[in-house]
Amino acid sequence: MSEILGVFGGTFDPVHFGHLRLAEEAISHLGLSGIRWIPAGRPPHRGTPEVTAEQRLAMVLRSTAQNTRFFVDPAEVEAERTSYTVETLERLRTELGADQALVLLVGADAFSGLASWHRWRDLFALASIAVAHRPGFPVEAASLPRELAFEYSARHRPNAACLGEAPAGCIVSFAMTQLAISATQIRQLLVNGQSARYLLPDAVLDYIQLHQLYRNA
Repeated sequence: MSEILGVFGGTFDPVHFGHLRLAEEAISHLGLSGIRWIPAGRPPHRGTPEVTAEQRLAMVLRSTAQNTRFFVDPAEVEAERTSYTVETLERLRTELGADQALVLLVGADAFSGLASWHRWRDLFALASIAVAHRPGFPVEAASLPRELAFEYSARHRPNAACLGEAPAGCIVSFAMTQLAISATQIRQLLVNGQSARYLLPDAVLDYIQLHQLYRNA
């Protein structure tokens, strides 16, 4: 089996230390060779972000530039159409081959809504899924919607060894350091003219200030 590549998609509106810490700890917990960050061009599960996709991409590039195991994929932004995870994974399969082990990184809240994603069952043929959760609050099948709980019970493995045994198909979970940071919180601080320093990298905050982002309610 080849090295294991993490795939981390999101709106990143803006990218912050919670995102960066999840990616960093995923490498450690899951034995990943690296992580491909994929900012969404037009996210299907939320309204149009206040800032442009190109600006969100620029912030992700600035926040990840110093980590040699982080790679930024601009394809969804450049496509200028709705970003669906399943189609992104199909593109990566075409690019990287059927034998490349791929691991889709998601938070526990996002995972609980997986059954609402476009062609969500097809995800398991394209990648494994790693769910980051709060310490002491593991993902449990009983808390998931019925269809997703069935897939979770069938595919969940107790450790990350399965990620290197097949290119796709299993579900693992890992506890990550709890950082009470959200993009919504950061946007609200900036709208109100308050400081968001130490919630996101200085390079991102400098970019936000330079371009006067997140000033309108």
